[in-house]
Amino acid sequence: MNKKEREMREEARAAIIEALKNGYTGYYGNLHHELFYADYYIIGTYKAKEALKDYDVFKAIEKVQEYEKYNFGKVCTDLSDPEKLINMLYYIIGEEVLYEIMDGVEAWEENWNNQATDETNAAILEAIEKK
Repeated sequence: MNKKEREMREEARAAIIEALKNGYTGYYGNLHHELFYADYYIIGTYKAKEALKDYDVFKAIEKVQEYEKYNFGKVCTDLSDPEKLINMLYYIIGEEVLYEIMDGVEAWEENWNNQATDETNAAILEAIEKK
């Protein structure tokens, strides 16, 4: 894992924890989508190109292709667009981080289909901190 991937993983983890601490109220099953798809990770071609250089553009392309072929049956992201590529990469990393930190978190697993509450958010955060 390179420095940029570690940075992106740390940012994704912080985004998940921050959302729960700040009173996330959507459905837990939609948390990933709301955090990593509904908004952009990077805006601007120059910034996207720099981030992809730091990550390794060919590794980013490979990761996005593998993910999309497995999950969608085809590649959907325009791999020639640096913004789209880096944002999809962050989406994928966000999913990986979410599943890693929620693995074995009972409050998360039991409430996947439920709307978030402050009480459940607190229980999830407590379980994450204990890991």
